[in-house]
Formats: sequence, C-alpha cells, structure tokens
Amino acid sequence: MRSKRSRLDQFFAQKLQISKKAVRQLLLDNRIEVDGEICKSVDLQIDEFTHIRFDGEWLQHHTRQYYMLNKPDGVVSATKDRIHPTALSLLDNIDLDLMHIAGRLDLHSTGLLLITNDSRWSEMLMAPDTKVNKQYLVTLANPLDESYIAGFLQGMHFGYEDIVTKPAKLEILSTFQARVILQEGKYHQIKRMFGRFRNPVLALHRESIGSIKLDTQLECGKFRHLTEEEILMK
Repeated sequence: MRSKRSRLDQFFAQKLQISKKAVRQLLLDNRIEVDGEICKSVDLQIDEFTHIRFDGEWLQHHTRQYYMLNKPDGVVSATKDRIHPTALSLLDNIDLDLMHIAGRLDLHSTGLLLITNDSRWSEMLMAPDTKVNKQYLVTLANPLDESYIAGFLQGMHFGYEDIVTKPAKLEILSTFQARVILQEGKYHQIKRMFGRFRNPVLALHRESIGSIKLDTQLECGKFRHLTEEEILMK
C-alpha cells in the first residue's frame, strides 16, 4: 500500500465533485483549512495524514497508528476474507480505514504481526534493501542436525521464482526446534527451505521484526499500540 500524495486542488475536485477552478475560488474565500491554518495554495502537496477542513467540517483527519498483534493460528493476514477471521477483525474499537499489515504470516503461523495505516513506515520495514531481520521459532516433524545450518546459510534456489534466497541464520535449540533469522519473506519461504531436508514444519511462530519483539505479556489474539521506541526501531 503506497502513500497517497496528491495536490490539494485534485483532492477537493474529487472529494466535492467540482472543477479545479472552483477549488481556487474556495481558497480565495478562505474556506479551506490545512493542518490548522487557512490555505491559499492550489498546488500544495498533501497525503493521507494531512488534516483538512472545509467550512469548519473535517474532510480528512487521519492520524498515524501502529499496532502489535499476537496472531493466533487460523487467522488470515488480510483485510477481508470470506472463510477465515482476519487479523484486522481482532482490532476492536479501532478505525480500520487505511489499515494494512506490514509483513504477513501464513494462516497457521502465529506470533508478531504489525498493523499500521502508515504505508511509508511499512514499506521501509519490509523493503529488501533495508535488511530488517525477521526471527522465527520453528517446530519440526523430524530431528535436526548440523547440516541444516550450512544449508540455510548458503541460500537455496527456488525454481518457481528462479531466485536464490539470501543467507539465513539457523540455530538449533533442541532435537525438533530451531530459531531462524532471515531478511526476506518469500512465499512459504521457511517451510520450503525445511522442505529441502524433507522435514515438515509443524509450527511457525514469529518472535521479532527488527528491534520490535513480540510482547511476552500480550495474550494470543490481543493487540497493543507500539511504543515510540518501537516505531523508530530503536
């Protein structure tokens, strides 16, 4: 979801279904207020978080919002779904306008899910060149051995996309459990990587994205606001 930047006259022409010439007259008549001040500029650049009033009535009044959700099994990472409950449906009493998910999880995967209406922030977080680590706890059907570590580190070729995955770190925690850290999010990537070892993934739980760690006090299915430090990735 990309940031919706546009000119002020374009916004009003679409919102009020009037001509851009008519918008200029509204500006001359001091009827348009932008971010708390009377506006005179027809070509002012605005986005979805610019506060705009017309004749004292709000036309746009969004504020940036950032949430952490502890995603349960069986919840789909989508805004709408005909079959399964969605992650956004768990955000009670929240204005869902412009809300989207920054880094999806599969239907049966659990853990940290970030939800925001700030598309610039989410794009920064998920862009491959920002090299933000994503950390997962993985439970396997078959025993692990040291060969997995080298396999994940050297990358794997995915024939369908004709790509080679970036090096990923794998730490063996126990016979059937590992921690995986990667900087990508290809389709079913972790399951496909373990599939090369013919080892089915039984559970996949995301623990962190960059410096944002899943709050251990946050119950499954619950959400909270991100702190200022978490938003700034400190």
